Amino acid sequence: MEFAERYGPWALVAGASVGLGAEFARQLAARKINLVLVARRADALASLAAELRAQVEVRTAAIDLADAALDARLVEATAGVEVGLVVYNAAHSRIGPFLDHPLEEQLRTIDVNCRGPLVVAHRFGRAMRERRRGGILIMTSLVASQGSPMLAAYGASKAFDLVFAESLWDELRAGGVDVLACRAGATRTPGYEASKPIGKTSLMEPARVVRQALAALGRKPSMVAGGFNRFVAFLLARVLPRKLAIRTVGNATRKVYDL
Repeated sequence: MEFAERYGPWALVAGASVGLGAEFARQLAARKINLVLVARRADALASLAAELRAQVEVRTAAIDLADAALDARLVEATAGVEVGLVVYNAAHSRIGPFLDHPLEEQLRTIDVNCRGPLVVAHRFGRAMRERRRGGILIMTSLVASQGSPMLAAYGASKAFDLVFAESLWDELRAGGVDVLACRAGATRTPGYEASKPIGKTSLMEPARVVRQALAALGRKPSMVAGGFNRFVAFLLARVLPRKLAIRTVGNATRKVYDL
C-alpha cells in the first residue's frame, strides 16, 4: 500500500509552525497528503500554508495545545476531513534547576508534552482503528531513557511519550494502525536556537530527522534519528551504570547552557 493511501488523505501536524513540525508538513505535502496545521502562532501557520497550497489542500488552526478544551478544538479544526495520520511534534520545556522555574511552567510542560498527545491519539485513533489504517507519530527525545538533570519535567514528559507510543504500537497494530515514537537528539531548529546554547553539540538537520521518522513508521515501535544519536542512546541505556548515565546527561546540559 502506498504511503498516501495508507496514511491519507489528510494529516494533522501538531506544532507545525516552524522547525521539525514545518518540515513534517513539507515532506507530507510532497507525498500528496493534505494537511491540518496546528500551532499557537497563526502568522507562522499562514506563511507555511501559503507555501504548501500549490501542492495540497491546507487548513490551519491556531490552537494552544495546553488548552483544556483541546479535544473540542481539534474536532472543530478537522470537521469534514478524514485524518489518516497524526504527527505530534509540539513540546514545551524549561532548562535549568527544577525549583527555579514557576510551577505553572512545569505544569504547562505536562499539558503540552503528555496530555496533548494523549488527547490527539484518543481523538483520531478510534476512527483509524475503525478504518483499519492510519498512523500516529509522536516526537520524543534522547532524554527519555534516564533522569535528565536541568530538564527534569521535560525529560520525564518525553519518557511518558516514549512509553505511551510504544504501548499503542502493540495495542493498535492488529487494527491496522501504525504508531511510532521518534527519539530525536539536538536538531537545528528555531526552538533549539532560541534556547541559547553556548556549548558545541552535534546537530541534525530537520529534513534528515523527518525522513528517517517517516521511513520508520509502520516498521518498529520506536527509533532514534541519526547514527551518532543511536550510539549515544546505546551507551546511556546499555553500557553506563544508571547513575553515571544520569550524571553524564546532566553534565552535558550544564555545559551546553553554562548552568
